[in-house]
Amino acid sequence: MTTKSSNDTRFFGHPGGLQTLFFTEMWERMSYYGMRALLVLFMTATLQEEGLAFTVASATAIYGLYTGAVYFMGLPGGWIADRLIGSQRAIWYGGLIIMSGHIVLAIPSHNTFFIGLILVVLGTGLLKPNISALVGGLYSDHDTRRDSGYTIYYMGINLGSLIGYGVCGWLAPNMGYHWAFGAAAVGMAIGLIQYKLTLNRLSDIGDGPTAELTPSIRKRGWTGIVLFLLVLIGVTAATTMGVLVINPVELAKYVAIAFTIIFLLYFGGIFFLGNLNDAEKKQMGALFLICIASACFWAGFEQAGSSLNLFGRDYTDRIVGAFSIPPAWFQSANSIFIIILSPFFAALWVNLGKRMLDPSYGAKCAIGLVIMATGFIVMFFAAQLAASGMKVAPYWLVMTYFLHTVGELCLSPVALSAVSKLSPRRFAGQMMGVFVLTYSIGNVIAGLLAGNFNPERLDTMPDLFMQISLFSIAIGIVVLLLSLKTRKWEKLADRGKDKAAQHA
Repeated sequence: MTTKSSNDTRFFGHPGGLQTLFFTEMWERMSYYGMRALLVLFMTATLQEEGLAFTVASATAIYGLYTGAVYFMGLPGGWIADRLIGSQRAIWYGGLIIMSGHIVLAIPSHNTFFIGLILVVLGTGLLKPNISALVGGLYSDHDTRRDSGYTIYYMGINLGSLIGYGVCGWLAPNMGYHWAFGAAAVGMAIGLIQYKLTLNRLSDIGDGPTAELTPSIRKRGWTGIVLFLLVLIGVTAATTMGVLVINPVELAKYVAIAFTIIFLLYFGGIFFLGNLNDAEKKQMGALFLICIASACFWAGFEQAGSSLNLFGRDYTDRIVGAFSIPPAWFQSANSIFIIILSPFFAALWVNLGKRMLDPSYGAKCAIGLVIMATGFIVMFFAAQLAASGMKVAPYWLVMTYFLHTVGELCLSPVALSAVSKLSPRRFAGQMMGVFVLTYSIGNVIAGLLAGNFNPERLDTMPDLFMQISLFSIAIGIVVLLLSLKTRKWEKLADRGKDKAAQHA
């Protein structure tokens, strides 16, 4: 990828290309979160409500597989851009595929539902990692605007999710689910039009592969892609026609195991076969602890679109005067809290660092995991009220999402920073891809956990939330204790940079 050192300040003091990427990502996230917020609700709704009438276990397993696959497909999506077509084309084709998926979902036919989901997964895998990488490509390594550029870009993500929750969340109960899925397609279309009209602002950044492959390797790459797509088409067709019957719960279990094995093999391969020195191995050990915290965190956090979503629809009093709050709107609390709290947390870490009180990466992740877990303690009491036959007030869910957001701000940006700092430099890109696998693992496990949400047995609901809470707190405590040791390993990265600076 070409990196620009530019005096361009057309977009709030930043390169004009940031405006292109900001609005493209905003509308893509509008379409993604707008549809995702409705997914479990649509699958569990009755046929009379235009739903699929799936069981909760099947619906949440499919949801977990879908969200896990979105993150997993970012790995081949990044490779395709870097080696075959470039980031600019990957974003364009990815957006077209996403829009096509939402159009298919808008068709009122049960037979095309999974085709639409698969298209959204494939398109997001192409677009999401490459648009994030292009933001960094707008700046030179020494451009002090880089961090604030990513902050502006992150705001676009949250604005897009708010629009998606608001528009699609309102359309689903008032106009029907397929109208909401159609709105997601329109959102992606707006993003694509804007991207095409302002593409010249990116100049030649990401307009081609970052590494030139030999013709034979390129051919093998395209052959592998075509074979994968043919197998995917065959399996989808066989499933749609009833020739192949897939149990989503069992499949989710196998996929969770497969993702975990891939993560361990890749991480272990770099650790044992990467010719690392002792300092790098210790830094990798510290990073492994953070990866465990990340996978467990997302397994709890991603209940937002599954068990907490169902709780908002079925057991929360959503009537305010003459207005009924759409169930999907509760999930927008996360985006609102992120926008409000992000500046506070950014300042908090800076001020703690100035006072030499900055916690280690592992400690911050452990704290985030424990805070997220306390949200499920809130849900334990809310579920007890619901199990007694009462519909609970909305503030129970809002408080839960507040705690989850605080936990996210403690863990998510910190973990990404840790990966960039602790990974051996020659494996930095690959380690970011390996780390993304923790999102996939967490999302699939989240779907399996939510499958225990049994609407026929409300008395088991409090125990489900308490089990998630206790498990997360236990992992958080273990990570916190181990971080007392790995804190010293994390500091080796700073010493390595100091030595490199002395030799430069």
